[in-house]
Parts: sequence; C-alpha cells; structure tokens
Amino acid sequence: MIRYALACDHDHAFEAWFGSSSDYDDQAARGLVECPFCASRAISKQVMAPAVAGTKKSSAPDATAKMQTMMMEAAREVRAHVEQNFDYVGDAFAREARDIHEGRSEKREIYGEATPAEVKKLRDDGVPCAPLPSLPPDPSKVN
Repeated sequence: MIRYALACDHDHAFEAWFGSSSDYDDQAARGLVECPFCASRAISKQVMAPAVAGTKKSSAPDATAKMQTMMMEAAREVRAHVEQNFDYVGDAFAREARDIHEGRSEKREIYGEATPAEVKKLRDDGVPCAPLPSLPPDPSKVN
C-alpha cells in the first residue's frame, strides 16, 4: 500500500491510499480519484516525505488509535444528524432526489438507499448526492 498527499484544483488537500503507484495512475487517468470536499476530479500529487522505518519506538500506534476513534465518532455524529434531521425515503432515494433536483418535489434534505448504478446516474446528471457513513461499532460493545 502507498499513501499519497493529494490536492484538487480548488486547493483542498487530502490523503488517499492505493495498492501501488500504478493503481493511482490508472484510477486518476480514468477519473476515479476525486476530492472528498468538492468532488473535483482535477487531482495532483503533492510533495510528501517518505515513511522511514527506524529502530526507535514511536507513538504512531497510539496516534493511529486516537485518529480511528475520532473518525468513528465523527461518522456516528454525521449519521445521527442525518437520521434526526433528514427525511428517510428508503429505496425511493434516487427517484426522490431527482424529483427534488428537477423541482417536481418539495425541496428538503433526504436520505435512503440507492444502487451504485442509480448513484452513478444521479451524479452523471448533476444531481448532488453523497454516501452516508456506515454506522461504526458502538465503542461500549467492542472488546
């Protein structure tokens, strides 16, 4: 695995992992690498210092565990906010999102289920949508 520091044409910086350098090149060439902030596909690699393995014990595992805990909590908060404030439309999400976008249904925030093909069609047609984070395990129930 290789981690790249990336940036979009709107100067949003982010990191992404790839199986190899050629995996990044292939995905970028096919327009599959996109900015998580603005969905731009005009992405470039940024200068990044290589990770060098040493004999000195590092605090990286602690930092990684803290970051994972923080990310899981953020995912829980996002999902809870959506579930409390958005209308659940079930498997009618694609149809309802398109109807709202085209003015055939009242404008409101919704969530529900859609197939990958439906999501691709929505994005291709300019209908804004984003995946809702999966609910991470409850930390009180993890051993």
